[in-house]
Amino acid sequence: MRKILFLLALLPLSVHAQELNGPWKGKLVAGLQTLTVVLHIDQDTKTVSLDVLEQGADNLPMEVKWLSADSIHAVIKAANISYSGKLVDGKLKGTFWQGMGFQLDFEPGEVAFNRPQEPQPPFPYTTEEVTFVNSAANVTLVGTLTYPVGYKKKKCPVVLMVTGSGAQNRDEELFKHKPFLLLADWLARHGIASLRYDDRGTAASTGVFADATTADFAEDARAGIQYLRSLKKFRQVGIMGHSEGGAIAFMLGSEGVLDFIVSLAGPAGRIDTMMVHQLNLVGRSQGMTSDMVKTTEATRNYLKKSSGGKWMDYFIDMDLTPYVQKTLCPVLALGAENDLNVPPLFNTPALESNLPKNKHNLIKVYPGLSHLFQHNPTGSLTLSFGIEETIAPEVLNDISNWILSVTKR
Repeated sequence: MRKILFLLALLPLSVHAQELNGPWKGKLVAGLQTLTVVLHIDQDTKTVSLDVLEQGADNLPMEVKWLSADSIHAVIKAANISYSGKLVDGKLKGTFWQGMGFQLDFEPGEVAFNRPQEPQPPFPYTTEEVTFVNSAANVTLVGTLTYPVGYKKKKCPVVLMVTGSGAQNRDEELFKHKPFLLLADWLARHGIASLRYDDRGTAASTGVFADATTADFAEDARAGIQYLRSLKKFRQVGIMGHSEGGAIAFMLGSEGVLDFIVSLAGPAGRIDTMMVHQLNLVGRSQGMTSDMVKTTEATRNYLKKSSGGKWMDYFIDMDLTPYVQKTLCPVLALGAENDLNVPPLFNTPALESNLPKNKHNLIKVYPGLSHLFQHNPTGSLTLSFGIEETIAPEVLNDISNWILSVTKR
């Protein structure tokens, strides 16, 4: 799931020098949307960054045009955004501009949030930071290998976790949630090892994320699978992929290099057709009363014009059908009723029609859940930050139970 690019980017503000230091929080009301914005100001280094919590955007760097004892002006040129404001009665008051102006006021402080499912130490299992290499691309991937509770070098199943679209760290951190951290903890407590890693060019991993396509990310995942097999510590090696990571699971699964697959909202058909549904569903969730696009051709043109780049050019041309048809290993394919990104009305029939028969295969759609497998009444990802749940408990249970059922000996 590529991070949503929205109207935010530049912040001009006016403030007393020492009082501007630190985080400032505010609400940007833009039409039907209300976005929680956090501005980070460092007077010593003269740097400013921006978080937009409902969009999963963290530490967006801003170009500082002016920062004095009582004022600041900052911009994000690529998004044609600017903000200007002034410190008045302890608040930073100003105007946010992107095509039109919106009042945007800040008060000091961070935004409080609660993540009750996030694992906390001490942990009853062992973790190890490891590296593996995609030699062809000269990329080193860095991640965390988590062994299950009671692991004594006895062989157990292991899953390689592959993130969705967009540059993400090994925890697949989005909207202040860490779903892969939670999954690694849950699996370790249920006898399953896991390896999660930072995407190339992200956090500790090397390489350039922006230059890569889904095919390149699949080669990174292949290197992870080869690394896990080289350790000779594990009974079976599978992939758990979310969204684009689920597509990558089918790409590698079609080659017979996996023992099992867990696809979390992974697309299973033509991407351009799926994107017709996605754009229209997301548009309606944001208040549109008619379809945003009518045809596949219109969708392709819109995405290539608005997003561009190597990744989109490759992604929009993908058809997962032949990969799904050639995947013979056991597959757990999970979907969510309120998923606006990989809608089950499109994806489930593609899975049912093309996945080869296997007594271990399970296709399941959860009522009331979103693309991130949270209980979410509309499925809109802009609600994800405000939802305390990281992953619905029924999903966690089904994943561990299924993996253990297909890997037991």
